[in-house]
Amino acid sequence: MTITRTLATSLMSLSTAAVFAFSSAGGATAAPSAPGNDAAPGISSTRTTGDAADYWTPERMRAAVPGDSLAKKALQRQKGNAAPLGETPSNGTETKIKGSDPTVQPMANASESPVPHIGKVFFTLGGTDYVCSANSVAATNRSTVSTAGHCINEGPGAFATRFTFVPAYLNGSAPYGKWTARALYAPTQWSSSGNMQYDTGFAVMSPLNGRNLADVVGASGVRFNAARGLAYKAFGYPAAPPFNGESLKSCSWTATNDPYNPQFNTQGIPCNMTGGSSGGPWFIGTSAGGYQNSVNSYGYGSNSTTMYGPYWGSVIQSAYNAAAAS
Repeated sequence: MTITRTLATSLMSLSTAAVFAFSSAGGATAAPSAPGNDAAPGISSTRTTGDAADYWTPERMRAAVPGDSLAKKALQRQKGNAAPLGETPSNGTETKIKGSDPTVQPMANASESPVPHIGKVFFTLGGTDYVCSANSVAATNRSTVSTAGHCINEGPGAFATRFTFVPAYLNGSAPYGKWTARALYAPTQWSSSGNMQYDTGFAVMSPLNGRNLADVVGASGVRFNAARGLAYKAFGYPAAPPFNGESLKSCSWTATNDPYNPQFNTQGIPCNMTGGSSGGPWFIGTSAGGYQNSVNSYGYGSNSTTMYGPYWGSVIQSAYNAAAAS
């Protein structure tokens, strides 16, 4: 990708605030949903009911709002609240979980090739429909999707509803179907206070036509407590101008620490993806075949040239473990 501006439809100036560049969850400032009974300590979750797939018509998918304004709200709530420095690689043992290949062939796209396990997520929060990006990840249940925390829960606030994953989305199409979430998981550090260093969430998808998600589109390997400063390739569906959210985009570079808010413990790469690409996966290396190790989270200023992603340490790994085993 070119290196012009990050993720957001209406980003605030760097001197006054930081802005989450990608779409976020929800509109209302509701009380946090109660954790599900199977949530581990430190993990918030919610069970979802009903089939939301039919709700997401091509028209509604195109009209969904990149929720960067909600991400801005989460960041503004955190401003002025001094947070301790985040996790470092020494806080936990590095963990690698291998992924799997799909049982179908990838779809082709003239502009940017869709990747079967990467797609868009659509959800409703506070009465508004939103859009983010997401990725199918390796899990015991073969049905887990990673995204940004602000695409799962307002941080703090309610969990999303009608959460639906559309892998390999392209121009309103759903080549591998629309997968509805049955449960959503996030670190309590995100769901209770919107702590930016934990801006990651996981959704567990219901089977579709008798098959699990990973058996149809494959699943990326995941890696936790890795070294910092690695080279990444990040993917997403930017929907705010100058993009329209209809095709997959990517950015590649070596990650560096956020110099403005080091307490977030995040890393950034040069990127111009805008709102809608929130939650898109970061892969170690130069392709979508590497281990996923972060997600698109936020950027600074209306002319920002960097996108930041959370460090995947032991806290985010715990949220992943709870989702993957559910």
